Amino acid sequence: MSEVTGNRVTFHGRSGAGKSAQPARSGVIGKHIAIYGKGGIGKSTTTSNISAALAEAGYKVIQIGCDPKSDSTNTLRGNHYLPTILDSVRGGNKVRLADISATGFKGILCIESGGPVPGVGCAGRGINAAVTLLQELKLFEEFKPDYVLYDVLGDVVCGGFAVPIRDGITDRAYVVTSSDFMAIYAANNLFKAVSKYAPTGGAKLGGIIGNGLSAAYSNAIIDDFAGRTGVTVAGYVPRALVVSQSELYGKTVIEANPASEHANIYRRLAKHIAGNDDLVIPHPLGVSDLRDWARDWGDRVFNLEAGAVADRVAA
Repeated sequence: MSEVTGNRVTFHGRSGAGKSAQPARSGVIGKHIAIYGKGGIGKSTTTSNISAALAEAGYKVIQIGCDPKSDSTNTLRGNHYLPTILDSVRGGNKVRLADISATGFKGILCIESGGPVPGVGCAGRGINAAVTLLQELKLFEEFKPDYVLYDVLGDVVCGGFAVPIRDGITDRAYVVTSSDFMAIYAANNLFKAVSKYAPTGGAKLGGIIGNGLSAAYSNAIIDDFAGRTGVTVAGYVPRALVVSQSELYGKTVIEANPASEHANIYRRLAKHIAGNDDLVIPHPLGVSDLRDWARDWGDRVFNLEAGAVADRVAA
């Protein structure tokens, strides 16, 4: 149980600082959570604000950026430069944890896996190499986190990008999407990956996070998609200037605008994710079914917009 009180998330049954979250699996230190999403959908913004809300509540948090752009943790550390794991490994020197990490907002440990030299190599393999190195450095034994959030690119779920949900690194994943078709198409592909690996020990799905929502029908589209694929919606984050403004400052909304309604939205989302153990194996739509579903919604949206225009003209 938990609630938003003022500008903090209160987790009932724990006092926050100094208390450990219940591990997801026996022998695993902390809860390890993968957050996927199509590039540009706002998954890093969402992940960083969730991390900030958890850290604000007194929990020890690690955020690991698993995206070749290496910008997952920017707003947690004021946009300061952070060497990536792969850049450090390519240097040929022995890599220490201090070389590839930075302490950000409220003590969040920030790490970026990085990617290959542009035009050479596979970004997905970089995630595998990064995770292996972090295990060798005994990151989790040393830091003893309550929560570890993996921010993972989800446009194409190749073998490398599937590592966090495939190899037992995490036991739960969330998918960030808008109500736009291409974002939902990417989410449906991610559901296919989860449904493939979950039966053999891979991560299950914790839910969908609706992000950047602006149209009146956005929530309804996401709700309908969630219902048809057998998943739940963890929360909705409307589009707002306060998010862009905070990022221009190199901060999360939690840090830059802690009293804003959007900060409380992220706190409630963090609360839900921290306490949610209702994990499922999704039932992704087939390609034809997904396109038929999208076409049906296209007709609904057209009729809705046409009716609104007609009402304005009549007025």
